[in-house]
Amino acid sequence: MDTHGSSSFSSFTAYARALAQTPSRLARRACSVSTSFEEMSRVRARSGSDMQRNLRWFDLVGFGLGGMVGAGVFVTTGRASRLYAGPAVVLSYAIAGICALLSAFCYTEFAVDMPVAGGAFSYLRVTFGEFAAFLTGANLVMDYVLSNAAVARSFTAYLGTAIGFPTTKWRFTVSGLPKGFNEIDLVAVAVVLIITLIICYSTRESSVVNMVLTAMHILFIAFVIVVGFWRGDWKNFTEPADPRRHQGGFFPFGASGVFNGAAMVYLSYIGYDAVSTLAEEVRNPVKDIPIGVSGSVMLVTILYCLMAASMSKLLPYDAIDPEAPFSAAFRGQSNGWKWVSNVIGAGASFGILTSLMVAMLGQARYMCVIGRSKVVPSWFARVHHKTCTPVNASAFLGIFTAAIAVFTDLNVLLNLVSIGTLFVFYMVANAVIYRRYVSVGATNPWPTLSFLVSFSLTSIIFTLIWHFAAPGHPKEVMLGACTVVAVAILQMFHCMVPQVRKPEHWGVPLMPWIPSISIFLNIFLLGSLDRPSYVRFGYFSALAVLVYVLYSVHASFDAQEDGYYIQKNAEIPKDSEVSVDAITMV
Repeated sequence: MDTHGSSSFSSFTAYARALAQTPSRLARRACSVSTSFEEMSRVRARSGSDMQRNLRWFDLVGFGLGGMVGAGVFVTTGRASRLYAGPAVVLSYAIAGICALLSAFCYTEFAVDMPVAGGAFSYLRVTFGEFAAFLTGANLVMDYVLSNAAVARSFTAYLGTAIGFPTTKWRFTVSGLPKGFNEIDLVAVAVVLIITLIICYSTRESSVVNMVLTAMHILFIAFVIVVGFWRGDWKNFTEPADPRRHQGGFFPFGASGVFNGAAMVYLSYIGYDAVSTLAEEVRNPVKDIPIGVSGSVMLVTILYCLMAASMSKLLPYDAIDPEAPFSAAFRGQSNGWKWVSNVIGAGASFGILTSLMVAMLGQARYMCVIGRSKVVPSWFARVHHKTCTPVNASAFLGIFTAAIAVFTDLNVLLNLVSIGTLFVFYMVANAVIYRRYVSVGATNPWPTLSFLVSFSLTSIIFTLIWHFAAPGHPKEVMLGACTVVAVAILQMFHCMVPQVRKPEHWGVPLMPWIPSISIFLNIFLLGSLDRPSYVRFGYFSALAVLVYVLYSVHASFDAQEDGYYIQKNAEIPKDSEVSVDAITMV
């Protein structure tokens, strides 16, 4: 139950008194850390009913595929090939897939050890404390909402392509609203609300729907791949359409182009993080989560590489339309192949529905666990006793997403997403190292913190040189020097600082090398984003800090005073105790 009525928020005077005590409360709560046991028992019990543990590894693989293989791959492949990598975009996807797998390993270690619905929020709360968890969680939820609104609006465009119905006839314009916010899209609203009802009803039924839609989407993609290989020509891998203006060969933009392409297409892999939020509903986390998360990333990597190879065989890289590569390629074909562009629109429509469903499942579970921590109203934490789903969080965020999707233009939304997710990936990679090498109250955290800060700074310097230094020998020397320094820092830390904690069931291999590589790659990818992304991140972060200072820290302080963080075992419902034992069995 919520006790704010008798504490900091009971009256204006009480709130004014709480604001006056903000510095001391920040010092007490901002860096306060939780424990795995607390997250799986006391904190989870605040939702009332438990979420049902009825998902298996194949459900997680299905959710991973559905979350990652959206409609964006039909566009991203063309842009990366035409502007950055040429036919070597196949290698760009392979490199990006390896990067995603390294980050997925970090998520998997936490999800197996602490199978709760909070995902990255819970992982950061048990390592870096409440404020770091709230800041990253707030940005992540906002990114989910905005990207889901963008994806919902793109559904209208792809559905129109599939059935040959212009997008303008699906939407109507309101003259009194500013441009970018004046095209009303009721189809997007309907899609968001229908999916909201499905995820509120049952996670198991959501998995069945996702499986069906994902299977249909994969069939459409397989069809496009087969047709591309069948109709294409191998010479397109090495010969451009206009040799006088464009470089030939498999690597027309060189090695740097392959890595720049990898930075661009990496965003196509975002979605596996939402699978970790389903950990609380997995029947056997120790077995199912590693297969579900890592398996889905590997399958998606293979699928993306085949799509890239198919497109490269179909057209020379300099003849690819960066905005609609597959559709434009088949529209330009003679002999009655124009209908394939309609098939691509239909396949992309299914991909949009699956990615939207998985993302909305993830955002609701993030909000549910943030509510459990009391930094937002605990109303969001409630799990319905009949559906065993976080109905309040799902309904609120679904309506919020629909309200944005109804009027905001796709291009406006696309400039506001991605940076929060990459920042969370970076934080989780740091957290998995910190948790392995630091035991709160038992070991000195400064050697580990010093390593994380110095390695991150070296990665930032490398990224700035890569993106802004003029090409030439000096740039190569500086990049090589940064690489040597980073490897030296990493090796010194590995040799001098011992691990204090070994995962009981599943852990990231080659610690600390793999999470360190993930740290570097996420910083490198953050450096490839545009200025509006950083402006948005600054605004949302400032807003999150303001909310934390004006509300969350006081609500959290009241919860601590009322015993929510020192609750006795007797106060934990018995069924919750049993469930904790059950989910930690091998």
